[in-house]
Amino acid sequence: MPPHSPAPFPAARLRRLRRTSALRDLVAENAVSAADLIWPVFIREGESVEEPIGSMPGVNRLSLDMLMRRATEAHEAGVGAICLFPYTAAELRTEDCAEAWNPENLTNRAIRMLKAELPDMAVMTDIALDPYNINGHDGFVEGEEIVNDRTVEALVRMALAQCEAGADILGPSDMMDGRIGAIRRSVEKAGFQHVAILSYAAKFASAFYGPFRDAVGASGRLVGDKKTYQVNPANRLEALRCVARDLDEGADMVMVKPGLPYLDICRAVKDEFGVPTFAYQVSGEYAMLAGAIERGWLSEAVMLESLLGFKRAGCDGVLTYFAPAAAKALRG
Repeated sequence: MPPHSPAPFPAARLRRLRRTSALRDLVAENAVSAADLIWPVFIREGESVEEPIGSMPGVNRLSLDMLMRRATEAHEAGVGAICLFPYTAAELRTEDCAEAWNPENLTNRAIRMLKAELPDMAVMTDIALDPYNINGHDGFVEGEEIVNDRTVEALVRMALAQCEAGADILGPSDMMDGRIGAIRRSVEKAGFQHVAILSYAAKFASAFYGPFRDAVGASGRLVGDKKTYQVNPANRLEALRCVARDLDEGADMVMVKPGLPYLDICRAVKDEFGVPTFAYQVSGEYAMLAGAIERGWLSEAVMLESLLGFKRAGCDGVLTYFAPAAAKALRG
């Protein structure tokens, strides 16, 4: 229903409820909490490594010992979930992508470490072949085609390895057709009925991913583009069809990616399906805001304001590189 039309002035003075902080908080329609945030983290081999990412101010690639230190700090600040993205060594990037389902790969070791030391923190993973693929694609490349069904078989192997390591949430980000159903059937059969799937259901072929590719070492590796499997940014209805498909196949939660340029999609997903809906405030969005804050062009207040925009658009939570800083800011 549309909002009620106020009585004529002066009986209605809308500023009355804006007069003090206490009044504004009392009638606030939306709020952000640390529990709404999932922190995407880039991990790498080594010890005591915090390697700055030039295109993402304040974001580092972390060795596993530093991951534990920073994850503990974030958890103590109220962040309840973390999502892992590996920086894979060049020699482990191959055409067969076999490192993706290696039980001892970097991500699987990080999962086991986090669940042993921070059992109350939810650990989310990324399921796609691009960190392990020599050509930078999310799926296998045959000739000039990113093939679907063979890729799905590999993604299932990857998902099972992550379940074995102790993942709480699987995050298929590849956008292959049928992968949610295949993963759901396989993890159920293997006894991992408790593992949730947060599907990158509406992932657009966006230009906002550039800094992320720097962070995972994929810049310059990508052969061609990802437009044959990611959603055209012009297409709202196609995105909703992708969400419906993934829910039908067994996704527990769905994601819209990128975030701020696609708030209309977030709102449509929540209104249409009423399921747990997330957005990814992607690397390009983060870089614009963090870079402007660093240069003094914008105040740090834009961090929380941007997150509030996701909540207002219907999101239940947000994947954001701001998560630790936002959690601390919310604590005051």
